[in-house]
Amino acid sequence: MTGMDNKKSSPAAKTAAKDNREPEWTSGLKQLYDSVVNEPLPDSFMDLLAKLDDGDKK
Repeated sequence: MTGMDNKKSSPAAKTAAKDNREPEWTSGLKQLYDSVVNEPLPDSFMDLLAKLDDGDKK
């Protein structure tokens, strides 16, 4: 039998599979990011963006 016939995972394969999992803290970080992205923009910021857009049209 050759090494290719062995059905057991090598230690390197086990480490690679373990590394592909996300750490537990990533779900909390994703929730925080999503909450910040979904926050409405303040009116003053929207006004500033509108002024910048108007400047491009002149």
